[in-house]
Amino acid sequence: MQTTSEFSVQRQWQPNHSTPWRWVMSHAMQYKIYIIGVIIGAFGNGIGAGILPMFIGWGFQLVIDTADDPDFYGLGLIAFWLIVSQLIRGVLMMGRNFCSEIIGQRVELNTRDELYLSLIGKSMSFHDSHAAGELMARATNDVREINFMFNPGLNLVIGSIFFIVAPIILVPYIHPQLLLSIGIYIVFYVISLWHYLRELQPVTEKERLEFGKLNATLAEGIDGIETVKGAAQEVKEISRFNTALSNWRQSFVAQGDVQAKFYPLLLLGLLQAAALLHSLLLYQQGAISEGDVISFNSMIMIFGFPTFAAQFAYSRVSIGLSSAQRVLDLITTTSELDQNVGGYTGELDGSLHFDNVTFRYNSSHNTDNNTGQEQGKRSLEHVSFEIKPGQTVAITGQTGSGKSTIAKLINRTYDIDEGEVVIGGVNVKAWNLESLRQQISIIEQDIYLFSRSVADNIAFGCPDATREAIISAAKAAQAHDFIMGFRDNYDTMVGERGVTLSGGQRQRLALARAFLTNPRILVLDDATSAIDSATEDRIQRAIERAAQDRTTILITHRLSQIRWADLIIVLRKGKIAMIGDHDTLMEESEAYRNIFARYQ
Repeated sequence: MQTTSEFSVQRQWQPNHSTPWRWVMSHAMQYKIYIIGVIIGAFGNGIGAGILPMFIGWGFQLVIDTADDPDFYGLGLIAFWLIVSQLIRGVLMMGRNFCSEIIGQRVELNTRDELYLSLIGKSMSFHDSHAAGELMARATNDVREINFMFNPGLNLVIGSIFFIVAPIILVPYIHPQLLLSIGIYIVFYVISLWHYLRELQPVTEKERLEFGKLNATLAEGIDGIETVKGAAQEVKEISRFNTALSNWRQSFVAQGDVQAKFYPLLLLGLLQAAALLHSLLLYQQGAISEGDVISFNSMIMIFGFPTFAAQFAYSRVSIGLSSAQRVLDLITTTSELDQNVGGYTGELDGSLHFDNVTFRYNSSHNTDNNTGQEQGKRSLEHVSFEIKPGQTVAITGQTGSGKSTIAKLINRTYDIDEGEVVIGGVNVKAWNLESLRQQISIIEQDIYLFSRSVADNIAFGCPDATREAIISAAKAAQAHDFIMGFRDNYDTMVGERGVTLSGGQRQRLALARAFLTNPRILVLDDATSAIDSATEDRIQRAIERAAQDRTTILITHRLSQIRWADLIIVLRKGKIAMIGDHDTLMEESEAYRNIFARYQ
């Protein structure tokens, strides 16, 4: 199934996404040689297990028949071939387990890789509607359960099947009638197993769901620990976690209750009793010998493995399929936002035109289809303006007026609901998404830095940048001096999300990152909010230099920046209240004059 995505990687083959079973098996079928190894090993293990009681019965019969004159040579020959058969069985069993482990590990690797690429390619509307902890639970624990589905799950299932097949092959050599009790057992075994799996599937799905909620609660508490402690809400958060933990425990116990009601265990006891009775009746009729009775009843004992193993193995398969369903749901979630591989890839001239644009968050195509959320309040309504190449434009307005939303529509983080956004003379939806975003750089107030070196963070958008280029960009962003104050300079490791840096330092690194990419459109979304006045003056001059020959959009409340813009757009409640330069607005807008007067 073809899915839309902001980013995707072309594969030589495409997994089958029609059902969870077909999906995981399409990954497994890439390793046919190992699947053959599992089947051969399982067959050899089953036949080896069935031959063992046959040898025991033959040896027992030989002792009875030669009681007066023991045949040590015959007993030695039986013992020799018994040892040989079990050695071969051991080698095949080891090969089966080895192949099964390889399949499980490689399927886990491939499914994890596919899921990660899918998550990276999803639109922001998708990530806005999914808790990070829930995604982490699916990407880690659920993918791991898919591995366990193959080994030990399907490995034991296949082994169990051949432990049932082996007696069917070998018992007729003792007496064909002895297949009767085995046949009846198999019929009832399959029926009870079918009912068991039908009852098990929904409870395993419930258990996986509650585990995801538990993980999301944990991740949320850890991510927001500063807020939790700042508001002294530790007790409340502990209570929330305990509630999620209790719900998961209840679902886990419910799964255990279903597993405890495994009726094939009862059927195994009935089979052993019926087999003993049947073999004794045939012995009494002279149809089989004492050794045959021993061989047959010993062979019945190997049904214990498929019976006991199935209780564990089929639950692993059921859990694996439930996990596969959860992972596949993420992979196959689609949106209208597509990377448009065949779209326009030319050089952007920096022009920008919003034509009667209306946008709302949580609208039908800007959110996950499974959330069931109603269409949200409009963030922008009938917004129109035009920016010429090389202009510096300031966008200002009250909080919640839609300033940051405009930035997200420029690089197509979200798609508009109505109207048209034209960049470089081309409709934004007609652009190749990668080409568009490579020529636009947005620096937001909430700066995200990775747990990597300072140099790697600056070069994030240009991984091939030289150290000289990185240093030059840092100097332009007024970041070089404080970087050189670190112990390892540009090789200093930055903590997760840049928590080891001050707000001003994080914003200057983000500015350096933007300068290094040399974008045609530079958007600064309150990017100097955490910088002191002296540093802001230096950065302001750097921005002015960076703004030359490129379009610069300043989303800010700081009138020191607004004042020198070529064009000022004033937003109010998602609509344009006024457009003009500073002098024009000072003359024509009383509200703007009042704001500027308070600033002065």
